[in-house]
Amino acid sequence: MAIRKASVQDVPAMLAIYDHFVRDTAVSFEYETPTAEEFSCRLSEHIAVYPWLVWEEDGRVLGYAYAGRVFERAAYAWNAEISCYLAEEIRGRGIGRQLYAAVEDILRRQGVRKVYAVVTAANESSAAFHKAIGYREALTYTDVGFKQGKWYDVVWLEKLLQPLGVPDRFPTPWEELQSSENNG
Repeated sequence: MAIRKASVQDVPAMLAIYDHFVRDTAVSFEYETPTAEEFSCRLSEHIAVYPWLVWEEDGRVLGYAYAGRVFERAAYAWNAEISCYLAEEIRGRGIGRQLYAAVEDILRRQGVRKVYAVVTAANESSAAFHKAIGYREALTYTDVGFKQGKWYDVVWLEKLLQPLGVPDRFPTPWEELQSSENNG
């Protein structure tokens, strides 16, 4: 069992996990599962700036978590959005908690102050998970996503990773952070 940085070789396994959430649930608001090429582009764009980690057991990727930009403008740079997807066989074992802790640790080292989770209100287990690990409900958008013949609310949860204070620099992109930690 290991948590490690995701790579392009992990895309098929991550897509296999994500496909269920796209096709069978309202957890993801995508209507179609991305192609391997689209997903690979997402991965490459994310890991330049934010962490993307996988959970691996016996050489198989069974879950992943990542962070990304939450808002576009420069003044929002100290915030990130976090997501996690797990294969059915590993849910309920505390692996989501471990992946989140690892991503949040990297975000702290990068200089991110606050992290958000965006959860479909119908996903009560996800909302409960986030609250159990220190997230608080910040905002609810009502009836904003239409999927599987229904309208869904979206809940934004937030967690302060470190005191806001006055930053002395912009957050460090993940690639730079890894490089400086490997050379230090």
